[in-house]
Amino acid sequence: MWPWEHVAVGYLLYSGYVHLRHGESPGPLAAVAVAVGALFPDLVDKPLAWTVAVFPSGVSVAHSVFTVATLCAVVLLLTGWLGRLAAGTAFCVAYAAHVPADALYQLVVGNPLRPEAYVWPLVVIESGGHGGFLDNFRYYLVRFLAFLTTPRGMLFLGLELALLGTALAVWVVDDCPGAGFVPGVGSPDGS
Repeated sequence: MWPWEHVAVGYLLYSGYVHLRHGESPGPLAAVAVAVGALFPDLVDKPLAWTVAVFPSGVSVAHSVFTVATLCAVVLLLTGWLGRLAAGTAFCVAYAAHVPADALYQLVVGNPLRPEAYVWPLVVIESGGHGGFLDNFRYYLVRFLAFLTTPRGMLFLGLELALLGTALAVWVVDDCPGAGFVPGVGSPDGS
């Protein structure tokens, strides 16, 4: 999945959770934690596999369900202790959503489901490798753009626009939490 898709899915899930559980919108720090959690596996695995070859592939250690469970337990304990449990929960909801979203995405774009890719270290998937970070990004972008020219790709594009539009609409209805962390948009306290 592309980064904006992960953030959209993570935000929709967390916002829905907060509205159902507390009857309110996510706070600014929690909204930022959603973005970090949603992107965390790719921010760890892809550079460490594609740039410095520390990990065997761009979907390995941080994409493992074992890492997700362990890290989320630590994050929830730490943020609870610090009095920032909402931010920890936001991170964990978005992070935990990353793996099933990636798996579903593979099915949507016509690739086989490979659940073994998400159980490192029980199964280690070696990357075919397409060069460094920028080479890999270019490779996947070209494949994605070619996919969009197919009938299935056009359907996917419609679904993608619906996902992104819905996430943006929910974020606006939630009063744009976290926008203050972006320079020039406002202040981090939401004002």
